[in-house]
Amino acid sequence: MDGLIASLLDQHAALPDAVREAAPRRRAREALESDGLPGPRAESWKYTPLRALARRRFEAARGARPGAALAEQVRRIPGPRLVLVNGRWDAALSELSGLPVGLVFGPLSERLAHGEGARCWPGPSRGEEAVFARINTLLARTAAGCASRPVPRWTARCTIVHVAVPEAAEVAWHLRTRIELGAGARARLCERFLGDGPHRNLGTAVVEIALGEGALLEHLVEQDEGAGSALFRRTEGTLAAASCYRRLDLELGGGLSRHELCVVLDGAGAALHASGVLLGEGSAHLDTRLAVDHAAAGARSSLLWRGLGRGRARIAFHGGILIRPGADGSDAALANKNLLLSPEAEIDTRPVLEIHADEVKAAHGATVGRLDADALFYLRARGVPRAQAEALLTAAFCLETVALLSDPALAAQAGERLRAALGGGMA
Repeated sequence: MDGLIASLLDQHAALPDAVREAAPRRRAREALESDGLPGPRAESWKYTPLRALARRRFEAARGARPGAALAEQVRRIPGPRLVLVNGRWDAALSELSGLPVGLVFGPLSERLAHGEGARCWPGPSRGEEAVFARINTLLARTAAGCASRPVPRWTARCTIVHVAVPEAAEVAWHLRTRIELGAGARARLCERFLGDGPHRNLGTAVVEIALGEGALLEHLVEQDEGAGSALFRRTEGTLAAASCYRRLDLELGGGLSRHELCVVLDGAGAALHASGVLLGEGSAHLDTRLAVDHAAAGARSSLLWRGLGRGRARIAFHGGILIRPGADGSDAALANKNLLLSPEAEIDTRPVLEIHADEVKAAHGATVGRLDADALFYLRARGVPRAQAEALLTAAFCLETVALLSDPALAAQAGERLRAALGGGMA
């Protein structure tokens, strides 16, 4: 048995009896013992080998605090904010006041966190793609939640801050989050993943999103973990009729990072507008997999992803769209464009479109290339230094993804964060 699996099963065995024997955890343990980690022949892990990770052992996170500088940075994030340090709620850094009437936001009860509430444990228990969701089910003891009834005046933006800090040993943390909006409700959510110091933690995060009829969720995710971290995230969303989910993912850091975004457009006229930027630097490995399921008539999905590879980074992207029988009138579009900014970087992309309905509009495409030499020469000829010229071009290449956020404040935050990550003296 791999060192990783053995250490995680040891952690599970150390849980209290009532927690350890909860039915979802028991099923996850059986599947993990039977299947283990996917090998190099597993199609959904073809570009993200797990051999090195499989040899490592992790202990359960015991609780730590971020350094003074990062703690002050977190305190400057406007509330309401929920702060989790190595997967554990930090009440001192959190600020949960000022919520509008009808919006509930914060840590879930211990009963739900222990897995006794079935709705807090989404996702398939088997299948090679969901292996880290099973690990999360096996070990997660912290859960966060955001629930909203219709709110007449929509002003609040909630933030979940995930902080990873080094402990005495390499540790693993696991978190579940449920976001539920009632019919006609609106909410804005920002998630930030931050690393403090040269930690080598393993993190798993599973998010379940359920949007009621006519609900709207705008969701910004900024992932800027440390170079030694391993972070596996999975988002599962179900959209009711006429609901809309707008999402932007900025993948800006981490040693090994993978996100699986799985959304079912379950009601007529449901809409998903999702975009992202994958910025790989150094020896980082970033992997994003999309699975969008058009299950109802008139559903719409628009997917726009950009990838940038620097140094010896490797980026993997899989964009899958399924239009089921009966989902007539669907409108689906996927575009993934990538830039190689160094000779050693590698980018692998695979768009997949599967159609089983009539009268649909669908398109998909992917490209991998380098910066336009003519555009770079044009800027250099006008006195722009090479580094700044490259930053200007890469910013123009990436900032299109920010446009899908309809909230100006959220879009401005994303644009500033993206410019800072790209560097080069951007104004």
